[in-house]
Amino acid sequence: MVYLLKLASTIDAINSYVGRIARWLILAAVLISAGNAVMRKLFSISSNAMLEVQWYLFSGVFLLAAGYTLLKNAHVRIDFVSSRLSARTRAIIEILAVLLVVTPFCWILIQLSWPLLVKAWESGEMSPDAGGLIRWPVYALVPVGMALLVAQAYSELIKRVAFLRGQYPDPGAAVQDPELTSKSN
Repeated sequence: MVYLLKLASTIDAINSYVGRIARWLILAAVLISAGNAVMRKLFSISSNAMLEVQWYLFSGVFLLAAGYTLLKNAHVRIDFVSSRLSARTRAIIEILAVLLVVTPFCWILIQLSWPLLVKAWESGEMSPDAGGLIRWPVYALVPVGMALLVAQAYSELIKRVAFLRGQYPDPGAAVQDPELTSKSN
């Protein structure tokens, strides 16, 4: 179990790093969006490439940060129900969710997106819009994002199994994460 917990820690570190990168992608998307709006309103200049960059950045944030969101326990769940369950029951439900929902979901998306990525890479597929961008980078976000998500799901599975064996603190316990909460004064 010690080796598996070290593996989980490594996965956590990778998704933490990717989460920090995603923050910068959000800033870049906001700045490009604001710049596009200003250029369009003040100078009647528009760029399809810049609009597509915004979409690519949003896709990057959404897909690449999915594993980070799971790591920070910030994904959507029904807290009204789960808060009434014991820590042990919550851990068992999380294990089943990883095995029966997250793993098949990620696997299917990787299997479906990979051929599209390869085809776009080989053909040099471009956006049909004038001044549009190449497509393979945004297609690559799907399998990469799903791989990060399923890796984080298995990290969470390892921690919950260790918790059930009494070898790890409750990973589902509500902790105040200063990265996700704001201070109110």
